[in-house]
Amino acid sequence: IDTSHGISLQNGAVPGEQGKQEKSVKRGNWGNQIEFVLTSVGYAVGLGNVWRFPYLCYRNGGGAFMFPYFIMLVFCGIPLFFMELSFGQFASQGCLGVWRVSPMFKGVGYGMMVVSTYIGIYYNVVICIAFYYFFVSMTRVLPWTYCSNPWNTPDCVGVLDGNVSSRAALNLTQLLNTTQKRTSPSEEYWRRYVLNLSDDIGNLGEVRLPLLGCLGVSWVVVFLCLIKGVKSSGKVVYFTATFPYVVLTILFVRGITLEGAVTGIMYYLTPQWDKILNAKVWGDAASQIFYSLGCAWGGLITMASYNKFHNNCYRDSIIISITNCATSVYAGFVIFSILGFMANHLGVDVSKVADHGPGLAFVAYPEALTLLPISPLWSILFFFMLILLGLGTQFCLLETLVTAIVDEVGNEWIIRKKTFVTLGVAVAGFLLGVPLTTQAGIYWLLLMDNYAASFSLVVISCIMCVAIMYIYGHRNYFKDIEMMLGFPPPLFFQICWRFISPAIIFFILVFTVIQYRPISYNEYVYPTWAISIGFLMALSSVICIPIYAIYKVCRSEGDTLLERLKNATKASKDWGPALPEHRSGRYAPAFSPSTESHLEVQPLQPEKGQSEAAAASPVQGSNGSAHSQDSRL
Repeated sequence: IDTSHGISLQNGAVPGEQGKQEKSVKRGNWGNQIEFVLTSVGYAVGLGNVWRFPYLCYRNGGGAFMFPYFIMLVFCGIPLFFMELSFGQFASQGCLGVWRVSPMFKGVGYGMMVVSTYIGIYYNVVICIAFYYFFVSMTRVLPWTYCSNPWNTPDCVGVLDGNVSSRAALNLTQLLNTTQKRTSPSEEYWRRYVLNLSDDIGNLGEVRLPLLGCLGVSWVVVFLCLIKGVKSSGKVVYFTATFPYVVLTILFVRGITLEGAVTGIMYYLTPQWDKILNAKVWGDAASQIFYSLGCAWGGLITMASYNKFHNNCYRDSIIISITNCATSVYAGFVIFSILGFMANHLGVDVSKVADHGPGLAFVAYPEALTLLPISPLWSILFFFMLILLGLGTQFCLLETLVTAIVDEVGNEWIIRKKTFVTLGVAVAGFLLGVPLTTQAGIYWLLLMDNYAASFSLVVISCIMCVAIMYIYGHRNYFKDIEMMLGFPPPLFFQICWRFISPAIIFFILVFTVIQYRPISYNEYVYPTWAISIGFLMALSSVICIPIYAIYKVCRSEGDTLLERLKNATKASKDWGPALPEHRSGRYAPAFSPSTESHLEVQPLQPEKGQSEAAAASPVQGSNGSAHSQDSRL
């Protein structure tokens, strides 16, 4: 992978440390930098970019929403992203191992694992529904085009059931609107055929076998892509992270050439500046940035832990965050151009056809696609894009859990058997996803989406900021970053990490509590017991933090509570860079003066190293200086 490892093993490493050196090579690295960037882009860009952002934008004042959105990106999104990447990269550990920095807070790592477990379970169910739609789109006529199927009701009015008659029928139904509401064939297909929806969350009914089969397919795909850990998934992302952009562009070109597309896009972009003073708009912008970038899921720490020590993660975090937000904005054009076309065709307002969440992906958009010539082709492309967007996130969720388990056990045997750990986690995820394929599955899916992964992420992130900046100490952390990147974090980031980002996270927390409304799905209101289960899921991840902290304080040495607290929060001895040749300065091993003097010299001449690297290989970029120093060792 990296020649400097081999060289430093002979010259720099202490004989006693040899095992540690090899272990990190065994743990694996990215093949190259592009793999890491693509994986992180695939992780950050998910289904929410397509089905949440455009709708939020249209609902919160169109183009005016971009203003709070980008402010939140700059002051909260990018700083948190950079913090998690640098944290994982410095220690080369998953979301549990990094907490050697302050062992009392390891509960934060467990909380991240719990959150990733919940998300991993239901995210793959959404992918499996996309797989199902992908397979049924391979026909000459999409099955949700007409109202003549056995599952349709008399209320069903298709957009294609003879244009003139359907317009007349629509006018007629508008007259009789007091009793009936038009349902589209795509909505009936979704509710009455694909889900065969039951009337209540407690009434599970039967397992929908086609969905169960697709769930099996999606777990097998995820497992096969992760069979060799980041070695295999790093190759897969070349396709899964880039191809959605090809599809988006094809759909974009198709969309803007349609009649009425401009109306839809104007709906999406026309700024309503009066809304900018509304706190809800700012809250929505902050939460969307926060959830969209995948902060506090543990995935960013895990992915960065496979980087080389001197990789410039500062540059990566800016590239990835901006790509993620640009994708959201771009997807809005794709969605709203076709919704505008459909609204124009039906002669209604765009707000009547706009939707978000599964309703957009599986009802509104597929229906709009039936109006296009060769509609099965567009449908196949659209669902293929959804599958790839979902898989990119799912890879990282699974890898987070596997890495955390393997790093925590940490012996030779489990590192060799990592594939079996992956298999075990995948099988467990499949079995836990089975209830979500029943007739009440969508109720459970939305319950998990709303509770398991909203409130708790904010708490986890806030505690992580405080632990690193105030308990471990910002000066220590800035020094660590300087040792890793060759420069301290820019002043802007120092201020954000210490004051602005925690304040924004706290604002999101307060906002979430004030804005809280019990969850509902269309007309169905969830019963109290279901909402209690939702709160228990949200609590289950946060509760790890105090429980572990109390356990750690009890197990620490010290006579008084204060001494115990000090010992529990103090960085453990094995905190620091994973490879011995990077443990310079205050991380240098005390027992070997020769190595220490070797390593102490290194940072004194970074300019020379950089000029050598520049002369040697202009291609190598930011990693160059680091490698030339390593080989000089």
